Amino acid sequence: MNRNVVLGLSAAVIAAIAVFLLQSKDQPGPQGHSMVPPDTTAIAQGDPIATVALPASLSADAQVGKRGFDAKCAQCHGENAAGQNGVAPPLVHKIYEPNHHSDAAFLLAAKNGVRSHHWKFGNMPPVKGLTDADLKYIARYVRELQKENGIF
Repeated sequence: MNRNVVLGLSAAVIAAIAVFLLQSKDQPGPQGHSMVPPDTTAIAQGDPIATVALPASLSADAQVGKRGFDAKCAQCHGENAAGQNGVAPPLVHKIYEPNHHSDAAFLLAAKNGVRSHHWKFGNMPPVKGLTDADLKYIARYVRELQKENGIF
């Protein structure tokens, strides 16, 4: 192939990429998921957002996690992670399935806080007084609730 043809084709490809990048720069892109939070306008402020079915029993790790959740997380995320309208989302929701939010994501959110990105309840502040081990047990509890409610 002629060197000038190769250079011309390379320049055309680079120009096409540059045009694409410039045109898409100001366009809103996807937020990384197609999961939409439910409409909560008919739910009273502070009421649970999700209906959570409880497992017949919890593993030993999840029982420890439930105690930690009740002490540090339920104040915002509600009893049994059902959420509280206007306060914090339910963690028993498809948005928080393991393939979208890993246990590590839960751990980081609790340790560092997280910017609001799925729900419009505002940013989540860091949760004080929880160790990594505590958070792993809490994640186990949430995962067992999710599994009982068909969220894998």
